Amino acid sequence: MNKQEVALLSKEIEMLMNERARLLRVVGAAAVLVANTDAENLPAAVVDAAEMLSETLNALPEETLKDALDSVRAETE
Repeated sequence: MNKQEVALLSKEIEMLMNERARLLRVVGAAAVLVANTDAENLPAAVVDAAEMLSETLNALPEETLKDALDSVRAETE
């Protein structure tokens, strides 16, 4: 690999890491929202959406979810 290819790959990795950090913040915020939502006070359509979000979050690997919660400084039990 030449210097230009290495620089290009380095820049791409940096962009991907920044995107991952942003996505982890979104996932962390979504997890906090679901954890603090009282389904009894929501319309049925919102409950359905919250359940779908909850199932999606629960399907994540534990380490990814932990990283996401850490990114928003959420308290975990």
